Amino acid sequence: MTLYADKRQALEDAFIDREEEAGLPRGKPRSLTRDAIRRFRSNKAAMAALVVLVFIVLAAIFGPYLIPFDYETPDWSAFTAPPSLASGHYFGTDQNGRDLLARCFYGTRVSLLVAIIATTVSVCVGVLYGAVSGFAGGVVDSAMMRFVDVMYALPYILFVILLMVMFGRDVFLLFAAIGLLEWLTMARIVRGQTLSLKEKEFVEAARAAGVSSFPIILRHIVPNLVGPVVIYATLTIPEIVITESFLSYLGFGVQEPLTSLGTLISEGTKAIGASDWLLLFPGAILVTLLLSFAFVGDGLRDAFDPKDR
Repeated sequence: MTLYADKRQALEDAFIDREEEAGLPRGKPRSLTRDAIRRFRSNKAAMAALVVLVFIVLAAIFGPYLIPFDYETPDWSAFTAPPSLASGHYFGTDQNGRDLLARCFYGTRVSLLVAIIATTVSVCVGVLYGAVSGFAGGVVDSAMMRFVDVMYALPYILFVILLMVMFGRDVFLLFAAIGLLEWLTMARIVRGQTLSLKEKEFVEAARAAGVSSFPIILRHIVPNLVGPVVIYATLTIPEIVITESFLSYLGFGVQEPLTSLGTLISEGTKAIGASDWLLLFPGAILVTLLLSFAFVGDGLRDAFDPKDR
């Protein structure tokens, strides 16, 4: 572990020297994570996207409590009403008289919940599976990767639809179905990083000290995978949002009385031409959400990979 500590200290000293050359005051040594955060904060596009993303998340959480209408309660005096400040229906209403703004708030909340939980499941499974495969190597690695190849060969959307048809259209099953199929790419990324990390000096030092394989994976391999994992997780969330929206658009995703962005877009396409706002507002929220995640993911990639600076 001495070699690892010396290497880490050398990197921190290099960061301090670079700051002094730039005219910055010498202060507390920066860790690699702090340096990545500093680079991310200097990325204006990523920071702007993060602000927009935080605003959307806060609106999805607290928005329904700030308006007088419920997402599933109809307004009997306003069926398919256009957006209006006078009536209080700022996004208009749907064909059942339900306030579209309230439904957008709730639909964004459901879509984000599906994406975050499914991404968490995929990250946990993919990181553990990929780290074990890469660290074990040999026959174990080959067998585990062949299983991943077989899973890749299965039609992803068809498999999720099959699960929904067989076990019911439950939102929690949607979490599990998407999450348990999204870990494959994460496993491959982690496995490739692990193959490189297991040859490093600090892993050799842990082996020489008599530490067994699984503690080495948890204490030394996984913590050094934070950068790639965070980047890929950020890029996985919009992918899952699109998948959930597509399934809901087909009628296999979130079901009434719940709603999601995909469900709202599906309803809006049926009324296009007559009630364009039913498609315009949910579609704009979905596009803004996806673009925000994309810019934040690019910013994290640049921050955690010094070679991209």
